[in-house]
Amino acid sequence: MFLSEDTFSTVIKSTPLVSIDLVVKNKQGHALLGRRLNKPAKDYWFVPGGRIQKDESLSDAFKRLTHDELGQKFNIKQAELLGPFDHFYSDNVFGHKFSTHYVAIAYVLIVDKDLCQLPINVQHERYQWFERDELLISDEVHLHTKWYFNESKYNNSNI
Repeated sequence: MFLSEDTFSTVIKSTPLVSIDLVVKNKQGHALLGRRLNKPAKDYWFVPGGRIQKDESLSDAFKRLTHDELGQKFNIKQAELLGPFDHFYSDNVFGHKFSTHYVAIAYVLIVDKDLCQLPINVQHERYQWFERDELLISDEVHLHTKWYFNESKYNNSNI
């Protein structure tokens, strides 16, 4: 269920948002990041993902978000749970008057074929495959994305 701007604004001001972040990797170990068009994290490279809607199961949200963000539906069983992460932002999708708090549930998804229909100009202006070391040192990759690739998580997962 999508909310009106007024209702969504009240929700952002009042409660954390729950989302799924997709740590997408190819067989070469490169990570797919998109250049964000919207606040928060506008103009940064960020993993694909999005909010879970009310009355939507994790499994259904995963299918919807992979379709919306990657152009193909994937099943949550094809992914590995990386864990929950708190993301705090000083702004929100509507401006700078109040902050945003996400509880992002990160999943690692390894794709073995090209993602050829990535949606452009909805959430991301473009996409790019990054090597882990490259994204960790880039000032253009958002800190919250870098967290998914830190040493402790990296060494204990398939990412």
